Amino acid sequence: MRILVIDAQGGGIGRQLIASLRKEFPEAYIMAVGTNGAAVGNMLKAEPDEAATGENSVVVACRSADFIIGPLGIVIADAMLGEITPLMAQAVGQSRAVRILIPFRNCDNVVVGLENKPAAKLIEDAVAEVHKALQQR
Repeated sequence: MRILVIDAQGGGIGRQLIASLRKEFPEAYIMAVGTNGAAVGNMLKAEPDEAATGENSVVVACRSADFIIGPLGIVIADAMLGEITPLMAQAVGQSRAVRILIPFRNCDNVVVGLENKPAAKLIEDAVAEVHKALQQR
């Protein structure tokens, strides 16, 4: 199972996701891709199997992922203060991977009907979605 975690800005959410995923799925191959050096540097602290930075890394990693996990903004061009390029959003959207998107309210994208939960609870919910998706396969 190949899990791709994508994050931008400081990479704190990605780091927390990787740590939680590693604990729940120790056999998984986890790739971390940051939109910038700070994001990937922070995600490296959670010890993914592989890490890279930048637009082309997102595009290439999306081709081989079984799961793509990250903030909702990774599918919206120019989201996350402009760090998500149109090509990145397209690569995530066109991937055959199961996408698990975390709806943070800080990127000017609001999904109506969802509770405003703390980041730790959203990450816990994202990991639970991986379990659900695996059971359905």
